[in-house]
Amino acid sequence: MTEFLQEIGHWLTIWAPILGRAALEVFIIFLFVYAFLRIMQGTRGAGILKGLALFAVMLAATAIILTRKFQLDTLNWVITSLAPVIVIPLFILFQPEVRRALIRLGQNPLFRMFFRPHSRFTDELVKATFSLSRDRIGGLIALEREVGLRGYVEAGVRLDAEVTAEVIKTIFWPGTPLHDGAIVIRQQRIAAAGCLFPLTESPQFSTELGTRHRAGIGVTEESDAAAIIISEQTGQVSLAVGGSIQRGIDEKSLRRALEELAAEPVEPE
Repeated sequence: MTEFLQEIGHWLTIWAPILGRAALEVFIIFLFVYAFLRIMQGTRGAGILKGLALFAVMLAATAIILTRKFQLDTLNWVITSLAPVIVIPLFILFQPEVRRALIRLGQNPLFRMFFRPHSRFTDELVKATFSLSRDRIGGLIALEREVGLRGYVEAGVRLDAEVTAEVIKTIFWPGTPLHDGAIVIRQQRIAAAGCLFPLTESPQFSTELGTRHRAGIGVTEESDAAAIIISEQTGQVSLAVGGSIQRGIDEKSLRRALEELAAEPVEPE
């Protein structure tokens, strides 16, 4: 018994400092990672990080399985030696395309959790949209989903208002200070108005699309948001999702689309 206790004491003397330092290092790394994720939460970068994490895990798992199981030494050397040298320049050269790809990869069903809008919320949103449409009042409404729109919200005018047809129509009424910008809806509330979105640079869209439509498509390219666009000239209602746009939709189609967006993931085209 005495020898056993002495052995344990000897083991603790050797390993306790090592384990203590390892625990301290893990705790410090955890604090840095936690602080960084808290800062990135609700921003466009959060989607990029998710996509990058999923890509890294898939690449590492594939490399380990292939190189060890089939003894592919050359492939292992390429991945460990050349990949970092090649990947960094590619990220720099194709930064916009890579960013969008990572955002969309981050929208994988493994990561997605969507809010489910209350029927009253959907009713008010559809009512506001087609009230603006009938009066030929232009509008752009973005619905935040998993990838946050915090950067756009902070650049606009913060409201935190209930979603009602009257409030939305007042915001977009011609002559009001906020009517030219967009509304961002977060968790079924109007987070901000007067927001400015990036315009799509995709050549696939016709030149007849105005700034409002291009901004609606642009925000869905940069995030997984959905955008409702009301044309000031024609009163036509469009819905943009995943960098594509569906034009000329009616009330029933918009309601169904909003319910589907809330109920299940939407894969970008």
